[in-house]
Amino acid sequence: MASRAHAPTTDVLVVGAGPVGLSAAAELRRHGVSCRLVDRLPARLPYAKAVGIQPRTLEIWDRMGLARTVIEAAVPLRGQLIYVNGTEQARIELMLPPEVPYRFAALPQYETERILEEHLAALGTVIERGTELLSFTQDGGGDGDGSAGGVTSLLRTASGGEEELRTRYLIGCDGAHSTVRKGLGLSYEGGAFAEEYMLADVVSDWDLPEGYGLRSMHQGVDGATDDVLVCIPLPGRGRYRMSMLVPPELSARPAGGPAAGSAGGPGAGDGVLHGLEGGRVPELSHIQAVVDRLAPAPATVSGMRWSSVFRISHRIVDRYGDGRVFVAGDAAHIHPPTGAQGMNTGIQDACNLAWKLALALRGAGGPQLLASYDAERRPVGEEVVGRTVRHATQGIGKEPDDLRTVLLREAQLLVGYPDGPLAGSPFGPADAPQPGERAPDCSGLTLPLAAYPARLLDVLRGRAGHVVLLYGDDGAALAEAAGQARAAGPALAEVAEESGAEGGSADGATGPRTVVVLAREAALDASADLPAPVPGYRDAAGEFARMYGADGPTGFLVRPDGYLGARFPLSGTATALSGYVALLSAP
Repeated sequence: MASRAHAPTTDVLVVGAGPVGLSAAAELRRHGVSCRLVDRLPARLPYAKAVGIQPRTLEIWDRMGLARTVIEAAVPLRGQLIYVNGTEQARIELMLPPEVPYRFAALPQYETERILEEHLAALGTVIERGTELLSFTQDGGGDGDGSAGGVTSLLRTASGGEEELRTRYLIGCDGAHSTVRKGLGLSYEGGAFAEEYMLADVVSDWDLPEGYGLRSMHQGVDGATDDVLVCIPLPGRGRYRMSMLVPPELSARPAGGPAAGSAGGPGAGDGVLHGLEGGRVPELSHIQAVVDRLAPAPATVSGMRWSSVFRISHRIVDRYGDGRVFVAGDAAHIHPPTGAQGMNTGIQDACNLAWKLALALRGAGGPQLLASYDAERRPVGEEVVGRTVRHATQGIGKEPDDLRTVLLREAQLLVGYPDGPLAGSPFGPADAPQPGERAPDCSGLTLPLAAYPARLLDVLRGRAGHVVLLYGDDGAALAEAAGQARAAGPALAEVAEESGAEGGSADGATGPRTVVVLAREAALDASADLPAPVPGYRDAAGEFARMYGADGPTGFLVRPDGYLGARFPLSGTATALSGYVALLSAP
């Protein structure tokens, strides 16, 4: 398709309305970016595919204002029971440190998509269903300097007609058979598992402990697993998503031969054997037969809402974008579902990219900022692909780390970018959170007008831009640092909700509208003449100082995706923030 230099009609086109595409669009809208979201399917699929929601994803959704809605709909995952040849071998308790605000949860993917879709609609964007991306071209590169470059996409609409759409950027969240990935010519290296599996959403009448998953295996005399049943609890009494090996009568793989090509969907025959099948549908009797063999106690399954055959590949792209076009989620990486890492990793891809695109569109971010998406997220994708393949073949119990570390990693709380291009210099104790690492939550923050303590997540919730946190015990020094932070520049500013202004305020400051002082009780006296509208929270319980290793007057810059961008001495606030702004706008 020949590119035309007509003006963009919207900032970003997001292709694919699964959890990743919905999250990308919602984050873009939260940052004041206009976007369109298209999906080739005419309606949301009623499948309980990705069901695990990690604590880190809930933290990100909290910042977006979504966590409460999700946890009201989901069920807790308290642990997993592991059986081998009918005998209980282990009981893993999914316990996290008390300062982690959320636990492991389960929610069918169709419910996750419903919640995200309703949230996005409230922000003014609806899914354009039945609309398919046919092709695209780009020009002008990914310079982020306000130039006229962009992407021209050809869409087939629900009416069957074609539309040419001009945007500044394009994000492909269109799954394992991604049109965007293929259009960019990205490699997608990896392999496929020989085994085929069944998935089913059913009710079982067994008496397993509430909130516990089940992994029951049969092993031969050589110790090899030749039969497996994995069950994840879902909302509803006795309801589980079950997965198991496909019986011979449903297999598409000839005896001793390779699996046949995918049975349905776009990209069928592209060699990527991953995802749900379109033709073979297991019946309840197939599920019951496996339960009869492997359940820890006699049980009857019923109420099957949905079933399918699926296959697993493990692949990752050579880069997460090119110029003005990016990929996220399954379009960038696919792997075994062990540990519920896929959807969560994709959602975090989307959130990492969205705030960077927002700054680039405002002219406050340079090429290095957009390049940092690949630099930060592709190593995460590589680690997840490798780890889930190991877990699928060896089991989680084979990890060399202690259980606490394993669970923190599975919860995605150890994901960070300390070696990434946006991480500033370390400051303070070596074991304290440093630039590029997750900004931990804490409790015990108080305001004079509130009769209850707040968590740091409460303070961050709903704030779309960077947040500067200033800690100390000298009111005058805190006030001076707050003034410096307010003057840090538009790159750190939050988009004004109604006026469209980029971080301006009535007092003329153009820097972060979100500067928060977290001080010891005595510091917020009359000497702390904080510039309006900077709030002053008291670290009444000393928990912020403990969690952040603040052993002296210290400033912290929290990125929009909940990672630390900078950590600096309070006296060096202006220098540290100007240095971070220089990183964002670097050529």
